[in-house]
Amino acid sequence: MSEVLLAVDHVSKLFPKIGRHGAGFAALARLLAAKPSSNGFHALTDIDFTVRRGESFALVGENGAGKSTLLKIIAGVLQPSQGSVTRRGSVGALLELGSGFHPEYTGRENLKLAAALQGLTGAAFDAKLDEIIAFADIGEHIDAPIKTYSSGMNVRLGFALVTALKPDLLITDEVLAVGDESFQNKCISWMEQYLADGGTLLLVSHSLYHVKKLAQRALWLDHGKVRLHGSASDVAIAYQAFHEEKQAGAKRISAAADLTALGQYAVVALQIHAVNADGMQVSGALKSRDGRRPRVAVGIVRIDGTPVYGTTCELDAFALRATDGGQFEFALTFNDWRLLPGSYKLKAHAMDPEGMRLYDTVERDFTVLGDSRELGLVRLPHIWS
Repeated sequence: MSEVLLAVDHVSKLFPKIGRHGAGFAALARLLAAKPSSNGFHALTDIDFTVRRGESFALVGENGAGKSTLLKIIAGVLQPSQGSVTRRGSVGALLELGSGFHPEYTGRENLKLAAALQGLTGAAFDAKLDEIIAFADIGEHIDAPIKTYSSGMNVRLGFALVTALKPDLLITDEVLAVGDESFQNKCISWMEQYLADGGTLLLVSHSLYHVKKLAQRALWLDHGKVRLHGSASDVAIAYQAFHEEKQAGAKRISAAADLTALGQYAVVALQIHAVNADGMQVSGALKSRDGRRPRVAVGIVRIDGTPVYGTTCELDAFALRATDGGQFEFALTFNDWRLLPGSYKLKAHAMDPEGMRLYDTVERDFTVLGDSRELGLVRLPHIWS
């Protein structure tokens, strides 16, 4: 069994309430006396897991669930109120990309300073510099002060430095949610190669596609507590079902929402053309308010919400077709699916061009006809002997 690089041992974090006069001094006194307070905001409660060398582990949860607080404790930026964190090997933390750069220094000077803090100096740094600058791909801006950079350029510089350091454990917080599409794809390709070379990844992301693509195991945080811990696929499915149920409730409240209310991308058409025991033909269209080509995810669930299957156009390297009306169309054929007779829902999800955020969901009910006493969702070929 491989070495444990990260052990989070029953970690809890409480932020004391400092609202009334003198509360700050009281909190400081308790800290100095090593007496934990029970009065405050419980950001984390009894979080326990390990990550082994060569493993990829994901944290998912809604905003405010405690993910960033947990990462800061793991990285050593914050101390836990209870429990402990043990780290082995070198650690690279991409918590707030570019936040450690000095605004008055140029990109090149900041790279040298940041690399030195990580132990990469002298000839070793010089040998890596061209590689770092090429990955960042910010051109002549590398010799301009950081204060003139956009947030995307800061991201490029911060991630490029990590690619040269190649730490034993890489910790990322929504790193794939920033930057343009081509740079995000470059980052994903680098992460995949990093993992293939034996690297260890702790990833925080709202993109369940990337969680399933990059991670082996996952943990779902809900209001600072562990709601589910298991394989990345199982956690992602459960978390997606939670959001779909939540989204369905919101849509029932606001069923008449127009494109402006739906957001940047929306499903404006979804048709089922033919359904039988062997498959189904569907087509649809998405609207993009900014003119960029969106992506679509399509899924099938039983009428009670049990997931059956899901895929995305990105997964199959298919680009939606642009039309004269500013819409983006697709057609999809399911062949030989072997669904058992019953009632189902077809779901189409409008996603941004990066495949990172879900903006809209449209559902269509359909029924697979037939007579069967078999149980479950699908018919599996089998032979009795």
